[in-house]
Amino acid sequence: MAFKYILCCVASLCVLGCGTQSDQAQPVVLIVNDYQVTRNEFEEGFSRSFMADRPDKIQARREYLDNLINQKLILLDAQKKGIDKNREFLRSIERFWEQSLMTVALGTKTREINKSFVVSEPEIRRFYEGMIKDGIITKSYEDVYAQIKWQAQRQMESRLLDEWMKELRSNARVNINKDLLKAE
Repeated sequence: MAFKYILCCVASLCVLGCGTQSDQAQPVVLIVNDYQVTRNEFEEGFSRSFMADRPDKIQARREYLDNLINQKLILLDAQKKGIDKNREFLRSIERFWEQSLMTVALGTKTREINKSFVVSEPEIRRFYEGMIKDGIITKSYEDVYAQIKWQAQRQMESRLLDEWMKELRSNARVNINKDLLKAE
């Protein structure tokens, strides 16, 4: 139960922390001290929470609201105590931001790459024949076609991602202080 509560709080944080200007014109459904939650923010947060799937919608919404109030009180108390300015907290936010940005960037590039090529039938056949020759598979081409095609596509995707990474490196200035990297 504690995990679900934390998960609900984190999901709400993500949703409620990303308001838009159009949210400013929305009616406010909750005020906790000076913090306001608009109807859109509440509805979006609730719909993304695990509580939205419950059959008892009215009770689920009440519990979500109660959790949201508790969450806001905890966050406001943490801000009051300066925890939001703590160096370790800020560093963890930076790591989270970097990891999230990298995940989105790689996903975007992977989708871009996948739209840029089609693995041809002869390429799939060569891939299959190489696997037969290496003793990796023994089934007929027709029996493993979907898996072979998928593997050939992933191999091409991997190769193109490697080429993209090499291009990024070749266009960047990278300076390494090898003296500082030596083990003591």
